Parts: sequence; C-alpha cells; structure tokens
Amino acid sequence: MSSKDRKKAPVYRKLQRLRSVINSTSVNRTSIIVDASRYIEELKEKVEMLNQEIGTSQMSTSQSPLPTQVNVETLEKGFLINVFLEKNCPGLLVSILETFEELGLDVLDARVSCEDNFQLEAMGGENQSNAEGMDAQMVKQAVMQAISKWSENI
Repeated sequence: MSSKDRKKAPVYRKLQRLRSVINSTSVNRTSIIVDASRYIEELKEKVEMLNQEIGTSQMSTSQSPLPTQVNVETLEKGFLINVFLEKNCPGLLVSILETFEELGLDVLDARVSCEDNFQLEAMGGENQSNAEGMDAQMVKQAVMQAISKWSENI
C-alpha cells in the first residue's frame, strides 16, 4: 500500500462513519458533507422546537395555581384548619407553621401527610398575647397567602 493510500484510508473511514450516522446515501465526499450540514440544521431546529415546548409547558405550570383546598372552622377556643394539595410539596409545612406563628396561633394538635400529596389537619388555639380576635376567614386567607408565597419560591 502506498503512502498516499495510507493517508486516504483514515479519511475514507471517517467519511463512511459520518455517512452512516446521518443516514446518507451519497457516495462522494462533497455530497456527504452537504448531507451532514443539512442533518445538523435539522437537529438545531428540533432542539429549538423542544426548547420552545419546554418553555411553554413551564410557563403554563407556573401560571396555573396549585389545586388547593383550604377549610377553616371556628372552634370554641381556636380553629380547625384543613389543607389539601394534590402533590407533594416539600417545605410547605414550614411556611404554614410560620404563618400560624405570625397569626399568634398555637398548634394544639396536628396530622400531616406529605407522601403523594400534601394534607394537613391542625387544631390551632389563639395564644394569650393575641388579643385581637380573628375569624376563620382571616386564618384561611393567611394560609392561602402562605401557599401562594411558597409556590412562587419553588
């Protein structure tokens, strides 16, 4: 084998590998390279379309509020607060408990589940320093705001 043939052999193998990757039927060098450049442009367009789809789906999920149920009942000395969200929400419990503290509610009893969805059932009693008297609507509004703030930070 001549030195000229030895130099062409690696280039030929690389062109054949490129040809198989881009599924080209071309045989001459120039056509294979043109096919490769078209293939690269197609891939770029696909990536751009996927990025747009991802951006659209992220916007739609961030703009749509979480399906949330918040119920607050007035008890003799406090409130029964039920919160349900259809997905697991790491960190939400902390936000809600901080809201209770800001409202001056002591958690007397609570049950929480955070496995597949978020469920909280808490009994909150007004502590001695809270002389303003609040109603169930105020507590519900505060919990909804805590959920809203939490969802903005995720």
